[in-house]
Amino acid sequence: MIQVAVNNFSGKKTKDIELSEAVFGLPSNDVLLHQVYVALTANERQTIAHTKDRSERAGSGKKPWKQKGTGRARVGEVRNPVWRKGGVVFGPRKEENYGKDTNKKMRQKAVMIALAEKIRAGKLVLLETLTFPEMKTKSFVATRTALGMENKSVVVAFAQDEFASARVVRNTERTKNTLAENLNVVELLNSEYVLTSVAGIEALAKRFTAWEK
Repeated sequence: MIQVAVNNFSGKKTKDIELSEAVFGLPSNDVLLHQVYVALTANERQTIAHTKDRSERAGSGKKPWKQKGTGRARVGEVRNPVWRKGGVVFGPRKEENYGKDTNKKMRQKAVMIALAEKIRAGKLVLLETLTFPEMKTKSFVATRTALGMENKSVVVAFAQDEFASARVVRNTERTKNTLAENLNVVELLNSEYVLTSVAGIEALAKRFTAWEK
């Protein structure tokens, strides 16, 4: 079993809880983490750059001058890519798809491994609850400072019943918030710390245990 300290809002340890080694103690697998991270970020990528080819450019399709006898180079239309304001050849197109496929098993195991790494590094911080006594941003800022995470990047994983407190967190810098059951590899690897509650870690344990079956 893995022991993790539980803290109060003042940053004082109140007790230890035990987590399953089989669920929260998986060995490192950088290859899988990288593969899933790249896939998730690629799937979020929006194709913005778009150049117009000769069929999309404005202008007549009429031949500017006859093929022979003028002394000029032959040309078919003003939208020719060789001409100024003509179409672009081999430019970026908005139809490009950067998505990559990963299966559910890979994504789920990657979350478990990333979370295990946070626990081993001492970067998983547990609170008794994430329902703050005052629903104000300053309450979270004070707790964050007391826990030694001031100016650190943090992902806050709420249990379902605690998610109303997300509005206390969302206006602080370098902080992400999510439901514990939706926590993913990108959020874990982009943040130095993971902050959750006893209820949040129980939700994660339930999620991982259900997946193992």
